[in-house]
Amino acid sequence: MTSADTPLKPCHGPAGEQDAPRRGRPRSEAAEQAIYAAVEKLMEDGTGLSELSIERIAAEAGVGKATIYRRWPNKEALLVDVVARLEEPLPPLGGPTYRDDLISAVDYMRRRGLIKRSRWIVRSALGQMNAWPELKHTYHERVVHPRREMVRQIVRRGVAAGELRADLDVELLCEMLIGPILLRTVLWDDAPLEDPDLPRQMVDAALQGIGARPPVPPVPPVPPVPRVSSAS
Repeated sequence: MTSADTPLKPCHGPAGEQDAPRRGRPRSEAAEQAIYAAVEKLMEDGTGLSELSIERIAAEAGVGKATIYRRWPNKEALLVDVVARLEEPLPPLGGPTYRDDLISAVDYMRRRGLIKRSRWIVRSALGQMNAWPELKHTYHERVVHPRREMVRQIVRRGVAAGELRADLDVELLCEMLIGPILLRTVLWDDAPLEDPDLPRQMVDAALQGIGARPPVPPVPPVPPVPRVSSAS
């Protein structure tokens, strides 16, 4: 434990008065930022998850290991926080229509895709998660699942309003809307994501196949044409 990790003891002056306590919040925030920056730098420099140890992170951040363990129980929890803090907050729902909310949700994912492209740490961490089941599970619980639930809520709103079919496969629709963004982010990283109109195009393309259709009135039968006898 370094001197920075040692709890401060109250001091008393000659008159027995206790000195004003030193505030710990700024120091705590500075330590957290240093730890985050250390992980990002190590991964940006090409350090793999298997090589990323608490000892190495502490040395890079200039803090003691105890400083890290007071905030995170293990390396996996720290890595999830490092990646999750780069995520934007979920967009607020409650637009004029469920379609507006779907477009906002897909646009949020588009912006996330641009961040993942530009931040090597995110791409590196996500690319190595399959080898770290605990890290992958935690990331999905904290980051992936809330975003999928956001889309589910929007779809349920459309179903409740009668604007989407009641028998709609919600999970399939989530994959239809999220899949193209993931494809362009991870596998096809030179595909355009910069177009802010892309979410509207994607949503409208999907809705053409799942939107509720008005009942088609039956076509009245065509009366038979009377036969005209030919003149004799």
